[in-house]
Amino acid sequence: MIAVVQRVTKANVCIKGGYISGIKNGYMILLGCAKFDDEKDAQYIVKKIVGLRVFNDDDGKMNLSIKEINGSILLISQFTLLAQTRKGNRPSFTDAELPNRANELYEIVIAKLKEEKIQVQTGEFGETMEVSLTNDGPVTIILNSKDKKK
Repeated sequence: MIAVVQRVTKANVCIKGGYISGIKNGYMILLGCAKFDDEKDAQYIVKKIVGLRVFNDDDGKMNLSIKEINGSILLISQFTLLAQTRKGNRPSFTDAELPNRANELYEIVIAKLKEEKIQVQTGEFGETMEVSLTNDGPVTIILNSKDKKK
C-alpha cells in the first residue's frame, strides 16, 4: 500500500465539475492498494499517517502530528501509484489490486482513520476526479507499507 501524504492548507475534490468534498489544514492523501495488501498494510499506513510529525510547532519546527493540530484528511484512491514504468512508455498496472478488494482496503483505511478521531473526507472510489490543493511547505511524504519491518 502506497500513500502520498501532502501537507495542505486546503484541498478539495470535484467530479464532473461538481464539488464532492474538501478540507482546510491537514493532509491530502493519495492511496494506492497493491496486490496482496491486507488489513495489516492498512493498519501500518494509518499508524504512520497519524504519527507523522510534519506540522510546525510554535518554534517553526516540524514537530506536531495531525491530531495535535486538529487537522483533517482528504483521502483519494489512486491505483496509478502502482504503475510499473521499467519497460516502454506505457505504464503497466499489474501490481495494483483489483477494484473490489482495493475498495475494501480503502474503506478500512477510512474507518481506521476515523477510529483515531480524525475528520476524513473522500472522493469517490473508481471515479475520475479533479483534485485541487494548496501544498503547505511544500511537504510531501511517501509511505509504503512494504517498508514495515517483517
